Amino acid sequence: MHRRRWAILGVLMLSLLIVVLDNSILNVAIKTISTPAPVGLGASQGQIEWAINAYTLVFAGLLFTAGLVGDRLGRKKVLLGGIAVFGIGSALAAESGSPGQLIAFRALMALGAAFVMPATLAVLMNVFEREEQPKAIGIWAGGVGLAIAIGPITGGALLDHFWWGSVFFVNVPIVIIALALMTWLVPDSRDPRPGRLDPVGVLLSVVGLVLLVYGIIKGGELADFTDPKVLAAVLGGLAVLVGFVVFERRSDHPSLDVTYFKNKVFSAAMAAIALVFFALMGVTFFSVFYIQSVRGYSPLKSGALMLPLALAQLIFAPRARLVVDRFGNKVTTTAGLVLIAAMLAMFATFEADTPLWRLEVVFFLMGTGMAHIMTPTSVVIMQALPREKAGSASALSNTFRQVGGALGIAVLGSVLASSYRDGVEGKLGMLPPALRDQAAESIEATLGIAGRLGDQGKALIAPANDAFLHAMHLTALCGVGVALIGAVVTGLFLPGRTPAPQQGEKETELVAAGE
Repeated sequence: MHRRRWAILGVLMLSLLIVVLDNSILNVAIKTISTPAPVGLGASQGQIEWAINAYTLVFAGLLFTAGLVGDRLGRKKVLLGGIAVFGIGSALAAESGSPGQLIAFRALMALGAAFVMPATLAVLMNVFEREEQPKAIGIWAGGVGLAIAIGPITGGALLDHFWWGSVFFVNVPIVIIALALMTWLVPDSRDPRPGRLDPVGVLLSVVGLVLLVYGIIKGGELADFTDPKVLAAVLGGLAVLVGFVVFERRSDHPSLDVTYFKNKVFSAAMAAIALVFFALMGVTFFSVFYIQSVRGYSPLKSGALMLPLALAQLIFAPRARLVVDRFGNKVTTTAGLVLIAAMLAMFATFEADTPLWRLEVVFFLMGTGMAHIMTPTSVVIMQALPREKAGSASALSNTFRQVGGALGIAVLGSVLASSYRDGVEGKLGMLPPALRDQAAESIEATLGIAGRLGDQGKALIAPANDAFLHAMHLTALCGVGVALIGAVVTGLFLPGRTPAPQQGEKETELVAAGE
């Protein structure tokens, strides 16, 4: 047990803060970045989806390897290097001159973040004894809630006073502080028997996911999932991912050890994380356009409106373990997923004039459900594997979360885009043919063109809002189905309570420096 373990936990949460903060800030900035220059970059909905998914896919694809590199070289070295790369990527993203540059620099940020995330949990598992780990993980999860809480408000305030790139540049001072504190406080640790790296597996997983997500997003943009390019990308991505699984099963040093998934409890916890992030990331994506484009609120006000989602996680995540102690993992996690499904169903009833208090209640209860899913599933996953494999467990947990979120944005974003195009195309007859296709791309594209047309364009606003609301309702109902599937999985396979270690079981001690 490390004597400075609580101070170390604080530093780890700071490094986690910048990784999570960036995505929650970006959510509020989506509309601004999609606004034409000089205010934004004039990014299309598909480009915005790629700005988010370039981060999540690189992040997810490298987590396996990042965990192994941390196990091999030492978690402290990997943490310091990862945070430094993340800071450089943030500074470059802030100065992007086009959507393509932003997508590339977001991928660079993800390269750094991939080495930060698994190392934070691996260090945490190393400096805390098993009996304190659930409490520490609960506080760590609360840090995620804090980052999500700070992000929208910070992003809104920055966008009200500075240029859109400030939402990325704000990471730089946090990175500098984290580097200084980490150098001073965090002990180094590594796996005494680290696994070999698996570059082929990493390449296959990234290529497969990128192809799959590209096909899904492209299908939404075209409102045609039978287009040959869409089918080729989706089927090609699935084929590469099948090849990835086959390769990993036969490899003697897999980056993804598929034997872990023979444990039904482990698999159910992973599925719960992936499915809840699938639903929530998709909802966050369309809720920003609902609040800012349909309701007309500024980035700062929309950040404030999303605050209950994060505050609920901040309040309940550290206390969720008490609910687990009383009711067990199965009841707690399943109830959380059912609650999220119910709140997504509420989203399907929202209109342009729905009272704001209903939106606030829905966000708060969604955050409450989230807190009671993340804490028990994180504990189950981290304790399902031997202690020296903490990096691998953390990497798997975060990979499934990121892949779930990326697929959620791609699939639900495509449902939103396709449904919106179908609903608005018939109302664009007043526009010249060259503008119709562009206007049907997203509500922001329609409203942008309406603004340029002046009084003549005002006739487009009501049809655009109606088409978006219909598309949002359909997308929310898809999210309901995904959350309910997660509830069925956890209800069937999660244990009533976290299994206790076997009597006489000894944990392998990690080679640790600075203790």
